[in-house]
Amino acid sequence: MENPFVYVVDDEPGIAMLCNRLLTRAGYKVATETNPRKAIEYLKENKINLLLVDIRMPEVDGFEVIQHAQRLQPDTAVLIMTGHGTVETAIRALRQGVDGLLMKPFSQGSELIEAVKLALADSQTKRDAARTQALRPLFSVTEALLSETRREPLLDLIVSAICGHIQCAQAACYQQGVETKDYSLLVSRGFTSTQKHLDMISQLGESTTPVMINADGPGDSALKAYLSALGLAAVILTPVIRPNLRMVLFAARTASEPAFRESDLEMFQILARQSIAALENARLYAEQLDYVRKVEESQKALLQAEKMAAAGRLSASIAHEVNNPLQAVQNCLHLAGREDLPEEKRKEYFDLARTELERLMLTVRRMLDFYRPGASSLETVDLAEMLQYIIALMSKQLTESKVNVHVDFPAQNPTINAVGTQMQQVFINLILNAADAMPEGGALRISARRLDEGVEVLFQDDGKGIPEEKQANIFEPFFSTKEGGTGLGLTVSYNIITAHGGTLELIPERGPGACFRIFLPTGG
Repeated sequence: MENPFVYVVDDEPGIAMLCNRLLTRAGYKVATETNPRKAIEYLKENKINLLLVDIRMPEVDGFEVIQHAQRLQPDTAVLIMTGHGTVETAIRALRQGVDGLLMKPFSQGSELIEAVKLALADSQTKRDAARTQALRPLFSVTEALLSETRREPLLDLIVSAICGHIQCAQAACYQQGVETKDYSLLVSRGFTSTQKHLDMISQLGESTTPVMINADGPGDSALKAYLSALGLAAVILTPVIRPNLRMVLFAARTASEPAFRESDLEMFQILARQSIAALENARLYAEQLDYVRKVEESQKALLQAEKMAAAGRLSASIAHEVNNPLQAVQNCLHLAGREDLPEEKRKEYFDLARTELERLMLTVRRMLDFYRPGASSLETVDLAEMLQYIIALMSKQLTESKVNVHVDFPAQNPTINAVGTQMQQVFINLILNAADAMPEGGALRISARRLDEGVEVLFQDDGKGIPEEKQANIFEPFFSTKEGGTGLGLTVSYNIITAHGGTLELIPERGPGACFRIFLPTGG
């Protein structure tokens, strides 16, 4: 503490002047008073660090001055001096919380200086101990505030914490409008906010410094007038400033409660910092939650778009697969209806129509199996047979794209335990990607071989390949190397293969186009 302010109260002018001279020489700020009543009035308007007071004075004794000082300025250190020291005096001084006792007359000036130093140190020690004791419950308060991510319950927690830890009957949180600069009440506890409360808050202006006012102590006269009008004994106003946010935390004690101390102000400032951190945490959590919700909605929309796109790209192949037998049936029925045909020829045409209808029914049944939801149970899958079916289903589209598919499978068809419809989806995605990578046509080579614990399937196209700088991102959602792609085909395929205990990867060293490698364990 630099240059502490010592207030000397002694009815003997000579003693007061001596104290002034010795303490000033030691570097203290000093004021003296010989009239104890005037001293009490002085304490109402001026803040001091130490009260040096004589015990025996006419009309008002030193203990009464001490009582007023402790009410007006609770954190002030007190040192009493007397020429009539008794055990009773010492006991009363201890009970009243005095920080030191000095006997008159002083044999040396150093006795006074040492007594003042000890009294200030003792007072500081008491305040530090009280502060430490008060800070312990703040750990649980911090945990409670930071664990609440909803703004409204959090504001209730803040005012409750203020009332509990500052030990005041009233607490509130006010927010200033960004454009209007007017304050509005967010939440209060123990009172109903009025226009006078708002006017008092507005007195802070643009100040960022906390304000503590006790009705009977020193401080801003305008704020003290509001205290009187509101019937309050003390108030602490703590501004909280953040970008695009200005709040004021309010704590007040009524006339039946004691004045605020410096330790209360420090505690309130700590609570304010914790509160704004919790509010910022809640704001960021709400923003993140909103962002995640938007991303989920976007994902749902894109997934639906990917499904529709896949359905559109397959529609040509499906139409071809259905249309061919229908045309054959139509032609056979038309020819069989001719009256000039012999019965044997007519029967031949009816048999052909029946064969085409059966082929059509089989195709429709396979398509229903492919699109039927809920088919997620493991089954034994013949990869070669599945691949032949998919190529046949997509034959028209592949022909129009001038894509020639070459299949190289071992003599004994490899089988795995898998969800068939999901494996079909992976194969279709890779074939469609290969076709898109060869807009002028080309060859797609699909080969398979058995390994010790599974099956390896390679899809190698003749396209331009995937640029090196994009290879690390191809399996990420919504990343696409082609115009108009959703970036979900490879991601979905990767997840399906991974869920089956396998791997899907790009083999960059095999050119000229892209080569994708699937490994699937035989055990599923």
